[in-house]
Amino acid sequence: MNGETPLVELRSLYKYFPIRAGFFSRHVADVHAVDGVDLSIRKGETVGLVGESGSGKTTVGRLILNLLQPTGGAVFFKGKKITGLRRREVRALRREMQIIFQDPYASLNPRMTVGEIVGEPLKVHRLAKGAAAAERVNELYRLVGLRSYHVNRYPHEFSGGQRQRIGIARALAVNPTFIVLDEPVSALDVSIQAQVINLLDDLQQQLGLTYLFIAHDLSVIRHICNRVAVMYLGRIAEIAARDDLYENPLHPYTQALLSAIPIPDPGARARRDRIVLAGDVPSPVRPPSGCRFHTRCPVAYERCIVEEPPLLDYGNGHYAACHLVQERGGEAPSIMKEKRDGCDATISLETLER
Repeated sequence: MNGETPLVELRSLYKYFPIRAGFFSRHVADVHAVDGVDLSIRKGETVGLVGESGSGKTTVGRLILNLLQPTGGAVFFKGKKITGLRRREVRALRREMQIIFQDPYASLNPRMTVGEIVGEPLKVHRLAKGAAAAERVNELYRLVGLRSYHVNRYPHEFSGGQRQRIGIARALAVNPTFIVLDEPVSALDVSIQAQVINLLDDLQQQLGLTYLFIAHDLSVIRHICNRVAVMYLGRIAEIAARDDLYENPLHPYTQALLSAIPIPDPGARARRDRIVLAGDVPSPVRPPSGCRFHTRCPVAYERCIVEEPPLLDYGNGHYAACHLVQERGGEAPSIMKEKRDGCDATISLETLER
């Protein structure tokens, strides 16, 4: 990072949710939602966070925003530790960090007009009132592509794309520096998705914003993100610059995710080998030992069962946590080729039974 202090930095971040049972609500187990995540986000960039449902993506976003307190580790913002802040300090932090939610209807109060919704942050943080607040709301509406006469309507009178624009305007009301985008387009039609993504891109350029873009759609991630982090069962499997990750994925899990991206032109001759992973994602209550992906990895071997792979840099900021990549000096395993050739690195049935 050339000595530059990251805007946001996560250091060994953990979040366990306790499971209680019985008459006395005894603590019987934990859900390992986030299990040792290290991640940095530089000012002005968009970092994508991808993975299957239940991998811990949204929990990471909420930990950054202090909506949840970590079980271990720390979050730093502008070089200052922000975990464990007092209530007054958290309120001041809210002006710097905001979130745009996945569901553009559930995140808006149906009993308030959209003008009141967008103006509420101005009132809470005492940024403007009266005519000044009304002018600021109108300015925000113009900024996100809505008409000022919309302010007296209610959320149910808008389409999904318009409601998401209202959510964006609300997030921008306090002039934040950093925004967590929690799957902001997954609930929208495909044609509307492109409009909202382009709007977010334009706003970043105009206002100098920094994004953490949480999503499961890898096509969307490729369009808007500078770097991409791949999560699996609470841990980071791979981090790289966007083009590097898509053109040279190192981790077998990343390769499987990229193979699932649909080819836009079904009539084209381009063909992609589809990597179908066996089984389901293991329970985060009792995650597998060693590499957490070994129960589904087609090229896993005995070392993967007993030893957790470190997240290593293989050049140009391309990190991956895979024993096979490490042993091959940063060379990515070709899953489809090794499956066809009957690679002897595959876990034996006897080992799995043990």
